[in-house]
Order: sequence, then structure tokens, then C-alpha cells
Amino acid sequence: MRQRVITAAVALVVFIPIIWYGGFVIELAAAILAVVGVYELFRMKGLEIASFEGVLSALGAVLLVLPKDRWFFFLPEKADNFILFYLTVMILLGGLVASKNMYTISQAGFPVITSLYVGVGFQNFVSARDAGFVVLLYALFVVWATDIGAYFIGKRFGKRKLWPEVSPNKTIEGSLGGILCAVVVAFVFLMLTPNKELFVYNLPIMLIITVVFSIVGQFGDLVESSIKRHYDVKDSGTILPGHGGILDRFDSLLFVFPIMHLFGLF
Repeated sequence: MRQRVITAAVALVVFIPIIWYGGFVIELAAAILAVVGVYELFRMKGLEIASFEGVLSALGAVLLVLPKDRWFFFLPEKADNFILFYLTVMILLGGLVASKNMYTISQAGFPVITSLYVGVGFQNFVSARDAGFVVLLYALFVVWATDIGAYFIGKRFGKRKLWPEVSPNKTIEGSLGGILCAVVVAFVFLMLTPNKELFVYNLPIMLIITVVFSIVGQFGDLVESSIKRHYDVKDSGTILPGHGGILDRFDSLLFVFPIMHLFGLF
């Protein structure tokens, strides 16, 4: 427990100035986190990141994360991040030809979906910060409130298992408690924030979609639990002592940020 607290404190000391400053700092940080996320998925599968598909998968994630206008300004105006990402897909598929069918499309599929999962999630993390520090904080508070509420309420009142085949410790009571905590925290946050004009919906609608984001975040957590169960690993990595890997900490956010974008919050 002490190790978890120390790691969390150190992480916050590093993380908060980065998200507050924004700009190229958060973009570079997100790109690094994306590469670590790719590494963790490859490690779980028993593959080397220093390989043909590993390098291309990491590169694909970075090309999705780094904004084109700042980092690839020398390209034609109509070129975008997804075209850059698709170049890595084309090269991966080219491996089928170069290897004379020893490398298959099924093998190429893993690095592609890994790049998309991690890259699009962190791309929208950066986009949320570009929309405003308050927008990013709202997402973080919703996810953190969901996680903390689900843990403590589930521990105290949890009886019915939510999805035991995937995550045996999670309960329906905990899940509902997480949603409730997210709504309460969002209500307080939205009432106190001086930047209400950043949000396109009124307070009642924001609270309703907060429920959606809380559910989506929990689903993202379950997805990563399912991946870990498939590969029979406890944590996605060891970079955060007591907390596991980057994907263990960002699994919910990687799902929430794209859905926030879909809802037009940035």
C-alpha cells in the first residue's frame, strides 16, 4: 500500500505540470506513453518491440498521436494523421510479400489493432487538452471518481459479480457506485468551473452523458482485464510500482476520450 501511495504521488507530481502546460509537452508525453502502451501489449503477447512489426506498431501509434500541423507541417495541407498511420499498415502488409507468405495477414493484424487502440486513445487525450485544461480535468475526474467509487462501494456493499469470467473482483454494486460517484464529482466540478462555455451542453445533459462516460470507462477497464486474462498476466507492465503498467492506469481513459470526441466535447 505504501508503495502504491508513493508511486501515485510521484506520478502526479510529474503528470500535473505536463497536462497544465499542454502544447508540445503533452503531445510528446502522450507519444511516449503510446509507445510504452504498444510495448506492454507486445510484451503480453510474447513479442519483441524491437522487431519489424513492433517498430511499425509503435511508429503507427506515434503518427496518430502527434498533431500533423506541429510535427509534420512539411507535408501537403490535405495529408492527415490517419494517412500517415496507414503508411505503416501498408508496410506491414508488404511484409506478406517480402516474406513469401511466411508472415501472414493474421500476424499483421495484431500490430495494427494495437496501434489503433493505443494511438487513437492518446490522440484524443491530446485533443481534449487542446480544447482546454478544464475539459481534460473533467474527463480525469470522471474516470478517477468511477474507479475510486467502484472500489470502495464494491468492497463495502458488493455481492453480485459484474463479469466474473473477465474480472472476478468487480461487482454490480461497485459499478453502480462508481457511476454515482462520477455524477456527484462531475456535478460539483461543473458547478465550480469558471469555464462553463467550454462545454456545449447544459448541466443536466452533461450529467447524463457523464453516466455514459463512466460506463464506457468501466468497459475499457474490462477490455484490458480481458486482454490480460487472455495472455495470463496480472498487470500490463511494471513501470509503475504497485500500480502495474501504463495500460493499467489509462485503460478507461483510452475508451472515454474517443467517446467524448464523438459527443462533441472537443
